[in-house]
Amino acid sequence: MRLRKLEMQGFKSFADKIELIFDAGITGIVGPNGSGKSNIGDAVRWVLGEQNARQLRGSRMEDIIFSGTQLRKPLSFCEVRLTFDNEDGALPVDFSEIAVTRRVYRSGESEYYINRNSCRLKDIVDLFRDTGLGRQGYSIIGQGQIHDILSSKPEDRREVFHEAAGIMKYRARRDEAERRLENTRRNLQRLCDIMDEMELQLEPLRVQSENARQFLTLSERLKDLEINRFLRLSGSLGVRTAHLNERARELTEAHGAGERDRIRIEETLGEHRAALMESDEEVGRLQQQVMDIREQLSQRRSRRDVLTERLERMQSENERISAE
Repeated sequence: MRLRKLEMQGFKSFADKIELIFDAGITGIVGPNGSGKSNIGDAVRWVLGEQNARQLRGSRMEDIIFSGTQLRKPLSFCEVRLTFDNEDGALPVDFSEIAVTRRVYRSGESEYYINRNSCRLKDIVDLFRDTGLGRQGYSIIGQGQIHDILSSKPEDRREVFHEAAGIMKYRARRDEAERRLENTRRNLQRLCDIMDEMELQLEPLRVQSENARQFLTLSERLKDLEINRFLRLSGSLGVRTAHLNERARELTEAHGAGERDRIRIEETLGEHRAALMESDEEVGRLQQQVMDIREQLSQRRSRRDVLTERLERMQSENERISAE
């Protein structure tokens, strides 16, 4: 595996798109202070997955985007692409050339590509694991890092040796497996707690379920009883209504007969009054007859009033029963 090409646009001091070709042999980049030599190393470290802005000599990730000058406006994004020769198959992909691209916008959005196919940062990190080209690999060593490696603790130096020995990916897989096992253990513990809680609620729920079934059974029974009661009451009210209708008819006929008697009596009274006017001699007799007739009329009227009152009462009762 060999680095073939580096392309940058908008990264730190490289506002315009620039392309660096790395031929076979040793390539050196020289220049005065401030010419951007360190920016090239930062670009390589960044495109390989560096997430710490301080490692790129900045305070925020947006600081790596060209911020403009007095003559040029700042850019809204930056992009770096590294191209590797993979003829020897050092990288575990079926391509003879691998191009890794990273792009970031001022809004904070990031994009990653492998051979112009969108991917995740994890995919890039996994691709270069154990090759020495990772963001913490020994292939990128800055000023003072050799002294830091030599003076660091044995467990810190062990990371470099593990990277060189090619076992970092196995350690990463082990750590990932341990994290998954720990998550599974926590999930199992939570599941056991939930099961214990559900078991405590099981007996009250069983009692509530039994009560609910009894309630439904009694509700159905109550519904049947109410329907039967309504049917019986309806039949009883029908018979009573028919009886009251018959009684009302009889009272109506009696009222009609009384009214006819009243008319006839009034006609008779008129005849007697006419006879009284024709004969003064029969005044006394006729007056007595008139008194008798008036007495009969009073009785008839009393009887009529009683019958009328009874008829009205029966009609009111009939209307009430019909409403029920």
